[in-house]
Amino acid sequence: MKIKHFMTMITAAVLASACTQNPQNLKSGIDLANLDTTALPGTDFYQYATGGWQKANPLTAEYSRYGSFDVLQENNNKQLRELIDSVASLDNAPGSIEQKIADLYNSAMDSVTLNESSHLDLDAFLACDGYQTSSDVTEKWFLDVWPRMQRQGVDGLFSFYIGADEKDSKNNILSIFQGGLTLRQKDYYLDDDESTKAIRNAFVNYIKSLTQHVGFSEKDANRIAEDVMRVETRLAKASRSMTELRDPEANYNKMSYEDLKKDFSGIKWDEFFSNFGISGLKDVVVGQPEAIHEVEKILAEEGQNALQNVYLWHAIDMASSFIDDESRALNFAFWGTAMSGRQEDRPRWKRAVSSVEGSLGEALGQLYVAKYFPPAAKERMEKLIANLQIALGERIDVQEWMSDETKKVAHEKLDAFYVKVGYPDKWRDYSTLEIGKGYLNNMLACTEWGIKDMIERHLNKPVDHDEWYMTPQTVNAYYNPTTNEICFPAGILQPPFFDMSADDAFNYGAIGVVIGHEMTHGFDDQGAKYDKNGNLSQWWTEEDTKRFNERNQVMREFHDSIEVLPGLHANGSLTLGENMADHGGLMVAFQAFKNATKNHPLPEIDGFTADQRFFLAYANVWGQNIREEEIQRRVKTDPHQLGEWRVNGQLPHIDAWYETYGITESDPMFVPKEKRVTIW
Repeated sequence: MKIKHFMTMITAAVLASACTQNPQNLKSGIDLANLDTTALPGTDFYQYATGGWQKANPLTAEYSRYGSFDVLQENNNKQLRELIDSVASLDNAPGSIEQKIADLYNSAMDSVTLNESSHLDLDAFLACDGYQTSSDVTEKWFLDVWPRMQRQGVDGLFSFYIGADEKDSKNNILSIFQGGLTLRQKDYYLDDDESTKAIRNAFVNYIKSLTQHVGFSEKDANRIAEDVMRVETRLAKASRSMTELRDPEANYNKMSYEDLKKDFSGIKWDEFFSNFGISGLKDVVVGQPEAIHEVEKILAEEGQNALQNVYLWHAIDMASSFIDDESRALNFAFWGTAMSGRQEDRPRWKRAVSSVEGSLGEALGQLYVAKYFPPAAKERMEKLIANLQIALGERIDVQEWMSDETKKVAHEKLDAFYVKVGYPDKWRDYSTLEIGKGYLNNMLACTEWGIKDMIERHLNKPVDHDEWYMTPQTVNAYYNPTTNEICFPAGILQPPFFDMSADDAFNYGAIGVVIGHEMTHGFDDQGAKYDKNGNLSQWWTEEDTKRFNERNQVMREFHDSIEVLPGLHANGSLTLGENMADHGGLMVAFQAFKNATKNHPLPEIDGFTADQRFFLAYANVWGQNIREEEIQRRVKTDPHQLGEWRVNGQLPHIDAWYETYGITESDPMFVPKEKRVTIW
């Protein structure tokens, strides 16, 4: 989905406003067992605030990272399983949403059928009888099988999506993006450090092992691995990095469809799009022209046998989680263990729940909302968001680096925020989706239906501002710049991150910072390039933009300097937007907290002042344990900073934290005033 900003880990809440409850009757919300009081706040605040939690919650074999967020996700998984079980055992009416949920879930849980006969479904999917025995057989495969696979969501050498035109945000447009990389980003193919080379070696072994397991000879498996690595490395060299993909202007190259066919004539565009039922294209956006030009060269220079091997591999890798247990085990050995350090796969029921949630998300969401999301929660959350909007407006007003002209349009954008809480006002219609027998067949049907549904709802049509880009049960939140919206699904609006019996110090420090984080995304290094209507345009003055970028550079350089493992530094450019949003979230939430309690100061509880509890609540959001392999993966792929550094990398730039904990120059975390980030 083309949403610019996601938080990987966030909190949940349904927060009463400060005036609705007597502060004297509320608890601190801080679990003292989470602390490690042998650590000093000014030496390692993360350890001080979360060390007890880390000790009490060691990593299990199932996890590469386990944190407060995962506690909430585990609770959600159990709730979703109960909902699915409630319909999976019934004799549901054919075509009903209950029948679709039940049949998809039951097909995922039927281990006997998967292990005994799923190879028949895989053979039908791959349809490679007579594999590369003659050019005629291969040609027929490309004419009949590969187009069907594309409709079923198998990756080719590039991808496309239909969504808001970033410079005409009221209307949708088809955008073409770089793709074709099994490992998703170029660094894994090109970096020469030992850990990356080890992953490449593991990837090659994974290709060989899995292709042999599903029926290819050792010789053919070796050829497939060789072709995949050669072609994907070519694509990687032409692809843009994760950091380069963060530049919206550089990745927006609009042209007429006729010019697309002229400028990229090595691809049969009419044939490609007609396979999806797409016609009537007038304009398109080419996100990364260099990568698409490389696709042209690959199509011209690589033989049909090599291309078929690449496409077959993408199909086999995609199918491997939905067939027999051995295929899944090989899949997990690479994606779970080699890439992230996980030692044990999730139990079958969790994988089955995930498949239903991912494929029939809003259908399951209707059941979820009805049982677990009271209407009062939505109302209270909306009130809290309004409080944070006021505080962000106040932070804008006091910035000396921002001119009155820019402040005016910033307020206009803030006032135009489209707020979504809980669940959509209208639900997605799954009536045309058919779910039957066979886990693989059902997942392919869902993927094909999802692509067709996107095309039918978006192609040559205006943007629907009521569409949701997350399901209600998702434990996450987002800001989307093209619709200037912030969204908080019902899945995050629950314990353990919000405590209705805790006071404002706790709740503003936890969910308040999260809300402020999402709001600040509208004004981070990317969000600031979109106006109140969601159009990619310059709405800051030139001087303000210069001063803004100077302050951003302080944040970038500070995080570049963080050594997350011996010899491995954080990527301050990749994580810049999320780091700015964390900074803004802290500043805005603290301001809102002080506004809410100025007439009713909160007492000291459990030996902590209200301000101290605010920062403890924030830090506890990010308590986690994590494996080294996962740290290495996230530094390459994740625009969010690691949990430890969302605390220790942020608080040294918050003046109120120094005042609250009496941090001085003698403390290791101290950053001189003139070197701190000063944006919000």
